[in-house]
Amino acid sequence: MIYNDVENLTDVLEFYLMALSEEPELQLLLFGLFLSVYLVTVLGNLLIILVIIFDSNLHTPMYYFLSKLSLIDIFFISTTIPKMIVGIKMHSRAISYAGCLTQMSFFLFFVCMDDMILTVMAYDRFVAICHPLHYTVIMNPQVCVILILLSFSVSIFDSQLHNLIVLQVTCFKDMEIENFFCHPSQLLNLACTNTLSSNIVIYFIGIILGIFPVLGIILSYCKIIFSILKMPSSNGKYKAFSTCSSHLSVVCLFYGTGIGVYLGSVVSHSPRKNAMASLMYTAVSPMLNPFIYTLRNRDICNALKRFHSRLF
Repeated sequence: MIYNDVENLTDVLEFYLMALSEEPELQLLLFGLFLSVYLVTVLGNLLIILVIIFDSNLHTPMYYFLSKLSLIDIFFISTTIPKMIVGIKMHSRAISYAGCLTQMSFFLFFVCMDDMILTVMAYDRFVAICHPLHYTVIMNPQVCVILILLSFSVSIFDSQLHNLIVLQVTCFKDMEIENFFCHPSQLLNLACTNTLSSNIVIYFIGIILGIFPVLGIILSYCKIIFSILKMPSSNGKYKAFSTCSSHLSVVCLFYGTGIGVYLGSVVSHSPRKNAMASLMYTAVSPMLNPFIYTLRNRDICNALKRFHSRLF
């Protein structure tokens, strides 16, 4: 549905999200595919959380942060995929104005929380490997809680700032959103007024909240690598690196898919191709995280075996 006339905010009752495919014969396949992805993501991350809670060997800062990352990934995928699944089933692309703003706020909050927690986990690995004798003192329970609360506060600030910027838009030239979920850039593109200043603020905040965490992770791993190289035994080097490999894989997946979505939107002008790229970021990344930690982390593997033996 295309609106040629400018719509005032008071007249806007709903937007229309883009369907990944208009072909009727593919709808059942897409419904089953995304429902499977969602269930695998939720159950996989929930299993990680339960294993960490019930296994006393995993009651350490590293796995405390991992449990929070898994919880965030459940909420992250829940902001977009269930709405898409319902839309495919009900043959509806409509989302209310309030629902669009709510989805956008939660999406930005959980993206930022993912970003912050991955940075905190890199710092945790830095302290564990570079300052092992002081690890329990530096990463005490109070510090862990403070780091999570700090991540929460930054994420709330980021989410609400974007929300306030979008709320300044008083009219829209179109109701068609060129993606399968609401994003501030998509809504600003629909604005009938000049949004240059709003876009500058959004990109500025995005650069700050994107570059600084990335720099923190890079700096932490540079120091980790130097510390590992100084270790005398090859066994010690392997053990130290193995504790970082799963986190490093998740970091590469998270930022790799995010950068891929951005570059794809710059290179390709096809909304449907950009939406498919966004799926990698919003659905595939949270789904793969539990598999990465179960396959590449020996502690989690052993804990899963103990958890399985208790149940059966």
